[in-house]
Amino acid sequence: MTEPKAGAAPAPAGLTWAQVCKECGQGHGGQEGHLYEYQDEVDDELVCHICLQPLLRPMDTPCGHTYCFLCLSSFLREQDFCPVDRQRLQLHQCRASSLLVRNLLDKLTVLCPFHAHCQQQMQRCELQPHLHNRCPAFRKLREEAEKRKRPSWNELKGRAEGDPGATPSTPRPAPRPPEARPTPGWSTPPSRRARMSQKPQVEEAPLRSSLVAEANVVELYRDEAEQELGVRIVGGKDTPLGNIVIQEVLRDSLAARDGKLAPGDHILEVNDVNVACVPHRRAIAVLRRPCSLLRLTVMLVKRERSEPLGIKLIRKSEEAGVFILDLLAGGVAAKDGKLRNNDKVLAINGQDLRHGTPESAAQIIQASEVRVNFVVMRQNEVSEEGGSSGEGPGRGSRRVPDMQYFRRRSTYMKDPPGGFSSQEKTVSLKKEPRLSLGITIAGGRDSRGRVPVYITSVQPVGCLHRDGTIKTGDVLLSINGVDLTQLTYSEAVSVLKAQTAQSSVVLRVVQTITEGEEEEEEEEGDTEHKDELEVLDNPREDDLNWAPLWTRWLGLPSHMHWCRDIVLQKTNAESWGFSIVGGYEESHGQQPFFIKTIVPGTPAHFDGRLKCGDEIVAVNGATTVGMNNSSLIPLLKLQKNKVTLTVVSWPGSLV
Repeated sequence: MTEPKAGAAPAPAGLTWAQVCKECGQGHGGQEGHLYEYQDEVDDELVCHICLQPLLRPMDTPCGHTYCFLCLSSFLREQDFCPVDRQRLQLHQCRASSLLVRNLLDKLTVLCPFHAHCQQQMQRCELQPHLHNRCPAFRKLREEAEKRKRPSWNELKGRAEGDPGATPSTPRPAPRPPEARPTPGWSTPPSRRARMSQKPQVEEAPLRSSLVAEANVVELYRDEAEQELGVRIVGGKDTPLGNIVIQEVLRDSLAARDGKLAPGDHILEVNDVNVACVPHRRAIAVLRRPCSLLRLTVMLVKRERSEPLGIKLIRKSEEAGVFILDLLAGGVAAKDGKLRNNDKVLAINGQDLRHGTPESAAQIIQASEVRVNFVVMRQNEVSEEGGSSGEGPGRGSRRVPDMQYFRRRSTYMKDPPGGFSSQEKTVSLKKEPRLSLGITIAGGRDSRGRVPVYITSVQPVGCLHRDGTIKTGDVLLSINGVDLTQLTYSEAVSVLKAQTAQSSVVLRVVQTITEGEEEEEEEEGDTEHKDELEVLDNPREDDLNWAPLWTRWLGLPSHMHWCRDIVLQKTNAESWGFSIVGGYEESHGQQPFFIKTIVPGTPAHFDGRLKCGDEIVAVNGATTVGMNNSSLIPLLKLQKNKVTLTVVSWPGSLV
């Protein structure tokens, strides 16, 4: 074995679990770069000119030099020039190095820092998954720390805030030491390492998780300064949720590829700006600030065990290769939705399986630590009408929607949360028959969020722009007396086109209002911050993906909500798996009940339909209006094996 080169970091002998970095396995400060024991000489082109070590998170300057991100950012806090040629330089002018450079650095060979017990060499990018999945010394250190600090399962359940299966009197534990979350086996949603069901089935203890969380720092590097993080956010101090909570991680996004963030995580800081106790729209503005590095301090909800991949593979007598027989309910593959029964597996993680076996496929998957990438072949599918599918090969046939499904109105009357309300506006216009209203719309009851049709822009040409009453974000109620609130997108477009051909138009809309919104902007006293907040309410006219913030939906009257019933089932005395906030309080009056956290490994988590930020408006058909938190929790606990939740789910704000 090659000896480590001079200057390598010492082995982490004698370090405690709290002192060990969960990414590189060495002991260093939180603001210091990771340490590695490189086994070969490193090309000078891949060495930082400041620390003289192989580059970590390399950043290119406009003048053509490359440094570690931490080295460069620390240097530029004291100076304003490039360390090599002394040209004027600011950090925001720098960009992440090319994918080629980053790949070359990732492939550098390093030694496991626990080499006294683990004589393994690997590529640098493989060290973190090696530590968390294969290194016996690292695992032993973690287990010893957990034994010393982890309370019993019953205690953990009792500490969940508002958990229907909790014991409220149990005190909350101190946060556990930071531990890196396992990276996902799929591109999105975040998931755990795959376990093939092709192996003999072994009865295991029920997967148990708790609401115990730990603070951690997640650093995300954007290729472009304005690149979206790819998560939907709910909460804020102006809502019953209080904290900023991740509702969803979007497929194939920056956050999904990184794999450390997951639904239910609480965002505490963004680039050292505290967002734990700020209004929703203020937190969104901070998250949308252009920057190359997004450094998030996040309260990560612990996942104690991995989820099964949930795929059964078979071989066929008439054709060589491996085929998918079934996707198990609750498994990662079934939730991801990309694979189908009877798909032929051509390759897994780049390894050819056109003539492979289910056993060889299982070995490849079990050896995977970061991602499980499938290449499959699928026969063209036929739609329900008998013709070819409009989705194309590999997308699946599309179910013809039941129109009554979209027209389900809320029968549960309730007031919006404190601080949110709405007002109706009506515009009557006389116009030329061919003159456009000059608006663009989105939403519709067939949209993913089941939101009503809303205005995405008011064009500078058209009669509504001149009138000035109708604004971006207003929700359409009716046009010339025709109700628009329960229509699909295409239905709404057809009605608008038909009615705008008339010589007169009466348009009714509803605008949602947040109390103190204008005062909040004035209190900022900072032009930069006020500009950011204005951008949230005044999107670019060409921004086709613009949508209202999550908080805008909260102010809509309840008759415009889209309610759905979610039935959860369980077979033992475990918790339903979610925590709630809200309800009646003397100091705040009646607030809706919101779901704050979904607990991994529980009925709510495996069902997959509940999301953080969902409102619970009824339990088993009984309205929750007028109930307080201490009344609803026992009601949920009384439901032994089955409960029906009627919920309203608004899409979180995209950042």
